[in-house]
Parts: sequence; C-alpha cells; structure tokens
Amino acid sequence: MHIAFLNPQGNFDAKDSYWTEHPDFGGQLVYVKQVALAMAALGHTVDIITRQIVDPKWPEFATPFDRYPEVEHVRIVRLPAGPPEFLRKELLWEHLVREWVPRILEFFRTKGPRPDAITTHYGDGGLCGVLLEAETGIPFTFTGHSLGAQKLDKLHPTQETLAGIDAQYFFSRRLAAERLSMNRSAVNITSTRQERFEQYGHPAYHGAVTVDDERRFAVIPPGVNLMTFGKEARYVGEVVAQAHVRAMFARDLAEGRRELPAIIASSRLDPKKNHLALVQAFAQSPALQAAANLVIFTGALDDPLRDDANCSPGERAVLADIRKVIAEHNLGGKVSAFAVQGQPALAASYRLLAQRPGSVFALTALYEPFGLAPLEAAAAGLPLVVTRNGGPSESLFEAGIEYGVLVDPADPTDIARGLERLVLDAAAWEQFARLGRQRVLDRYTWERTAEGYLRVIEEIVADPGARRPAELLPLPAHFCNPDEGDEELLAALRELIAAPGVA
Repeated sequence: MHIAFLNPQGNFDAKDSYWTEHPDFGGQLVYVKQVALAMAALGHTVDIITRQIVDPKWPEFATPFDRYPEVEHVRIVRLPAGPPEFLRKELLWEHLVREWVPRILEFFRTKGPRPDAITTHYGDGGLCGVLLEAETGIPFTFTGHSLGAQKLDKLHPTQETLAGIDAQYFFSRRLAAERLSMNRSAVNITSTRQERFEQYGHPAYHGAVTVDDERRFAVIPPGVNLMTFGKEARYVGEVVAQAHVRAMFARDLAEGRRELPAIIASSRLDPKKNHLALVQAFAQSPALQAAANLVIFTGALDDPLRDDANCSPGERAVLADIRKVIAEHNLGGKVSAFAVQGQPALAASYRLLAQRPGSVFALTALYEPFGLAPLEAAAAGLPLVVTRNGGPSESLFEAGIEYGVLVDPADPTDIARGLERLVLDAAAWEQFARLGRQRVLDRYTWERTAEGYLRVIEEIVADPGARRPAELLPLPAHFCNPDEGDEELLAALRELIAAPGVA
C-alpha cells in the first residue's frame, strides 16, 4: 500500500534535527518517523507530509523532499503554508486550511501516487485529514497523541478569561478540529485503553465520539527503536557520549561519588513532568543519598542548575524549586544536571549507567499518556520507577506481574520507597531490569506498532465506512472558509466549558 502521514508541525529531516529542543519537536516526531520506517520495512510506501520552512534558523527544513538514508520507500514531503519562517503549532491553523490542504491535493494530482489511506497526527493533522477525505474520499485514521481539553482544564478557564486564553492558544480551533477528527476518522488510534476512556471520554468531546463503541477505536501501543536503545546496540559516537557523561559527573559530583549508581530522570523541564517530587524524594532518604546520585538529563541545557540564562520562564521556575530543595537539604555534590542531545547519545548514556547495579530510570510525571521514555530506558537495561498515572499502569503491570515499580507522583515518600526498593536491593534490581527489558522485546517494538496500524488500514481501505459513526459532525464555517467563523468557534468553546463536568 501507499500510505501518507499528515503532521504539519513535524519538521522531519534525515538527521532528526532539533528533537526535544522545542515543544513542537517532542515524542510525536519519534512516533511518526518510527512507524513510517517500520511500515516501509514491511514492504509499503510512505510519504510523511509536513510543512516546509525556509528560515536561516532552521535550514534543515527548506528543501521540498528529503529521505532517511537507512530505509527506502519513505519520503519526507515538505509543502509550504503561510510565511516561510518557522511558526509554532498554535499559529498554523488558518494557513493549513488556506494553503496546506490545497497544496496536498495538488501534490496528489501532479506528483502522486495518490495514497490508499492517510494517518493523521494531532488535531491539526486530523483536521487536514477531514478536509482531504471530504474532497477525495481517501480514508484516514486519527492519532491524537494528546488532546486539548485536558490542557485547557489545567488553565482553569472561566467565561471571563476564555477569550484571552484562546487568543494565545487557539483552543476554540483545536477542540473543534479534534472533535471533527475523532468523529469523521475511519478509526481512532490510541496508545492505551486508559487514553481512550480518559482523554476521549472528556465531556468536551461528547457528541463527537462514543468511547464505549469498540468500532471507533484501535489500541496500538508505540514501540522502542531497538537499533538505538537496545542493550547490545552501539553507535559511532558511543565512546564520546559516555565520556561526556563521565565529564559531567566530574564537574558536578563529589569526588568519592562519581562511580555510584544513578537515579536518572530524562524529560523536558516542565512542571507536569514533576522533577520536583523526585528531588524531594531523594532529599528525604539518607539511604538513597548514600547509595546513588540523582542525575537529570536536560535535552539542550548545558548546566541548568548553575546557569538558567538560556531557559524559558517555565524551565526557570522548575529549576528554582529544584535548587531550593538542593540547598535546604545540602545535596550539593549529589545531584548532576546536564545536556544529552540526541537519542543515540541518550541510549549510550543509559547503557553506561545500566552497567552500575542500582542505577534506575525514574519518571514521576503527574500524568503520562503513554510513557515511551521509560520503555526506551528499559530496553537499554535500566529498571524503572515510574508514575502510576497514565499509560505506565498498563505497559508495566499486567495479570499481577510488575515490570516496573509504579509510584504515586504526588507523594515524595512513595517515590522514595519505590526507588529504595530497587536501588538498595541487588536481587530486586536484577529482577526488574530483566523483566522490564523482556517486556519491551515482547510487546513494545515499532514493528509491532506498524503491524497494528497496517491491520487497521487494510480494513478501512477495504471498507472505509465500516467503523464510522452514522452521524457525522458538520464542518464549521471557519474550516471551510478561514475568513469566516471565528466567532462561531469561540461560541462553541464557551458552550463546551459551560457543560457539566468540564472544568
């Protein structure tokens, strides 16, 4: 089959440039790339269609076409939409409707071949799938990754503040696009059953999709790239990456502590990732402090505990809280934070620290929709202490068997107990390292993810309407003509937040 992926905010290139360096360049890029590569390895042809950027700050995204050198039959297609420079995803909406979708239609007509099916990602990709399906009849799947209603809830909107919030984040367009996407898709793809019922079951999506309708959903977990994160994998910069970790330990850690095991956190410095609770857990446990160091990998931030000049305001707030705990509990020389850039270097760092029995990967996010990062660490040989809220409760626990230690992210004492269970017990550490890695090998590979997608796509190509609802939502005026309908979308959002059960 010929399959198109729609991800307008993706900015894909052969070198995976800027991954994790911008909020738009997060885990969804890894997801789309790896599913596409795995589909191609199974014999299919894939176009990843994204937005072209012609900007000296982002030179990698200027050419109309690109490819990944490691696999044939995957093409990156960049089509312009709006001004040539980079735009954050919230500013793309009108350009997608005015320019990107018409250019995709022209591309299908002139460059072809026309795909058999489309898989869309996030609400913006989903909206484009809706418009393309209406024009061409090509069926599409919708993978939301994360939905806007939960993000809007966290801002505690009121009728008085809603217009200001919407002017910055465009929730009126996002929620309308998500409702259309989940309603008009041939099927909705989620990573876990919990995602299906908790995210799509939000009252803001009532009337768009029924979460109890098995026909409307397929649960397909993402996977781990074993060529990068496998325990036995190696890459050309392995020695250099591991030398960098040792150098940062020498910079940050007391001399007698540099060879200790590490409690490793690796995620962006965002309040919802809840680094603070992890630091508090470490601070309240003398046993943990004696047995291990706390190590925070920070993407592109070189020395954030000492110099936050290049940080965003949100990152500075997270770091200020962490520094306060470090000072209050005299943790200097026991905590290290530094940049590890790129997945190969991250995997090499995991492999280095997995050689130290007692090292663990910790993710204490308040909520984690799926939790791919822990599975990547597990593939490299690290046992896991992970939030119980979200996807890890499914991926790391089944039929009474624990594949990682699940903890309450709101309770530093519980986090400390979970860490102590592995860091201080060699037998438990060995058991969870083995079980976690085997769990990934058995259930969470990109080949399995691609096979799940392909089963669904083959079904909807054969019968595009088989799993669609009887009642389709109408297209709002704004999504048919961007010069009209803004007030209609905002009025609809006001109705949604006034509905019972919506924060």
